[in-house]
Amino acid sequence: MSAIYRGMTRAQLDAAYDNSKGVANSSVLMADLDRRSAELRAAYPDYLNLAYGPAPRNRIDYFSSGRPGPLLIFIHGGYWQMRHKDTFSALAAGPLAHGIHVAMVGYTLAPEATLAQIVAECRRAVAWLGEHAPTFGGDAEHMIVSGWSAGGHLAAMCLDEPGVHSGLAISGIYDLEPVRMNYLNDKLRLTPADERSLSPLHLPLSSKPLVLAYGGAELPELQRQSEVFEAARAHLPGHIACLPGLNHFTILDEFVSPTGALTRKVRKLAALI
Repeated sequence: MSAIYRGMTRAQLDAAYDNSKGVANSSVLMADLDRRSAELRAAYPDYLNLAYGPAPRNRIDYFSSGRPGPLLIFIHGGYWQMRHKDTFSALAAGPLAHGIHVAMVGYTLAPEATLAQIVAECRRAVAWLGEHAPTFGGDAEHMIVSGWSAGGHLAAMCLDEPGVHSGLAISGIYDLEPVRMNYLNDKLRLTPADERSLSPLHLPLSSKPLVLAYGGAELPELQRQSEVFEAARAHLPGHIACLPGLNHFTILDEFVSPTGALTRKVRKLAALI
């Protein structure tokens, strides 16, 4: 087979973006995250599944810290075509411990929705939070948008929304060219025009602070995505953070812990340290 991207064949490119196969115990790690998330949701039952739009997945779980404070908006991953916001509720634990409100955003998955529609839904969720967060004590003028994997891409696409102060994108995809060429496009159905219009790397760069985090044990292509995007943003506020020894899934524990590296990044963006 001939090379189609950066010297890789289609099979090699598929493997280069297959995080689940790249981490042997990924299913165990995600099952444990599900368990911990169910526990957190049980402890914060007041504002679950708030509707921001008409579609079944247009829902937000809002976790209030119990006192006025900044708001972290988290967009889940799953390559835009799997997983659910409920799986990631546990990630709110770290920020909540420091008085930071957390909103977990759900969205329609591909192929039911195109990527352009998914981006539009996430932007609508941010706008809804800008209007409603003060009801729960959140600061709608000091929102931090974050996400993991596909959610990192969506966070970058939402960085310039009104009320968003800064962003933390974790293990994200910022150039969709290899995605359009590999197995992920079976459901996404991206066109060359989509690739250009929906890749943060190829759009006007936001001047708002953006931290790009990834694990040092992630697949090389995932690491490269963050490094290339950071190079493009070198003259803009923010920085890149490689967290040694962490893979695409274990990096999430740095949000669960009140002392985790990602929790510290959010605290700095929120000007709490």
